[in-house]
Amino acid sequence: MSRLFGVFASHSPESCPLNNKESKKKFIQMDEKIPSSISNHGISRIVGFYMSVLEHGWVIILEGESAHEIENFCIDVGISAFNTVKIVPLDSFDHVIEKLKAQPG
Repeated sequence: MSRLFGVFASHSPESCPLNNKESKKKFIQMDEKIPSSISNHGISRIVGFYMSVLEHGWVIILEGESAHEIENFCIDVGISAFNTVKIVPLDSFDHVIEKLKAQPG
């Protein structure tokens, strides 16, 4: 069963692709690796991929099978090569409201 996960990644200004040639190379390679890697890791889709360039942070929302497979995805495509990565299971506000309303009392 697919679930939503948030991938929160951050790096230092020194390792930022804007400031570091090796990180820039890995960042550009990510664009080539992501399409083939998502299906290899039980990821059904990337819901959104957002960056705050000056904060050196990324937020990626994925629909996938498990946090372990998303971890492997982050390693394979190079996200973890210059970022600290946190993977968090997510739920929609609407779904949480439904669960709360279904509870007794």
